[in-house]
Amino acid sequence: MTFPPGPPVLEVVEYTDPLCPWAWGSEPTFRRLRAALDGRARWRRAYCILFGDDDDPPPDPVAETAWYARYVERICGHTKAPRAALLCRVAASSWPASLVAKAAEAQGSCVAEQVLRRLRESMFVTGRPADTLDSALFAAAGVPELDPDRLRADAASDAVRERVRADHAEARRPVPEVLDVDSDSPHPGAAKEDEDGQLRYALPTLLFRTSGGRRVVPGWRPYEEYAAAVEELSPGLLPEAAPTLPAAQALRHYRSLTGPESQVLTTGPWPPPGAVRVDLAGGPLWVQPGEARPLYALGASGAP
Repeated sequence: MTFPPGPPVLEVVEYTDPLCPWAWGSEPTFRRLRAALDGRARWRRAYCILFGDDDDPPPDPVAETAWYARYVERICGHTKAPRAALLCRVAASSWPASLVAKAAEAQGSCVAEQVLRRLRESMFVTGRPADTLDSALFAAAGVPELDPDRLRADAASDAVRERVRADHAEARRPVPEVLDVDSDSPHPGAAKEDEDGQLRYALPTLLFRTSGGRRVVPGWRPYEEYAAAVEELSPGLLPEAAPTLPAAQALRHYRSLTGPESQVLTTGPWPPPGAVRVDLAGGPLWVQPGEARPLYALGASGAP
C-alpha cells in the first residue's frame, strides 16, 4: 500500500497515567499496535493524573497500601502482567511522573518511550512509585541517549506543567460514546467520576480520529478491537499481521519485556541469550544486558 505524502491521516490519543495498573497491563497490546502503526499514524499521550496532589492523606497508610496492593493483584490477574511482590506505598501523586514523561517527549520518541516505561516500572517492578520529582527523575536515569539535565529542567518548567494541565483538562472532556459502555470486559472503560465530581476517561482509553470520524476503545480490550477501530476509519492502514522481531533484536529495541509482551512482539526462542531476568509476582521481566537501571538496585527499604 502506498501512503500519501504529508502528516499521517490517523491520530491516536492515549489517555493514560504512568502509574495506572490497567495501563501497565495493556502494554503488550499497545506496544503491538504502536509497532503496527509506526509511521502510519500520529500517536499522542494525554496524562490524566490518576493520583491528584490535593487528595487527602489516608488515615491509615499501611491499610491503604495493603488494600491497593490487593487491587493491583486482581488487575494483574486479568491482564497477566507481572507486578512487584511488595508495594511500598500508594502513590502520593501522579503529577511528577506525568511531568517527567511529558518533558521527555522533547528528546524524541525513543527516549520518551523508555522514560515512560521506566516510570511504569517504578510502580509495577520495584514497588516504589515515582511520585516525587526526584524519584521520577531517578527512575529515568540511565535511559540511552537521555540528557538528564535537560529532562530535569524541562520537567520543572512552566511550559511542561501547562501541557500536562491541558492533558488533565482534556481527559475530563470524554466523548459521549464512553458515558455508557456495554462490554463483558473486566474493565469496560466507562467514564469515571473523579474526586471533584468531573467525568474523565477510564484508563487506558484510545481515541482514534481522522478528518472523517472517530472511534473510541476504552478500558481493557483485546488487540482485535483496536485493529477494528483503525480499519473502520482508515481501511488498509494496518498491516495484515502486526510486526514482530527476533527475540534478541526485540529486547534491544524495547529494553525490557514481560512474558505477555514477548509472546506478541517476538519470534524465535525466548528468552534470548544473556537476557537479565527480574523475578516478579506473576512472572518475570527480562531486561537488555548491560541496561543501566539504578532503581532496580534498590531494596524495598532503600530509595530516594
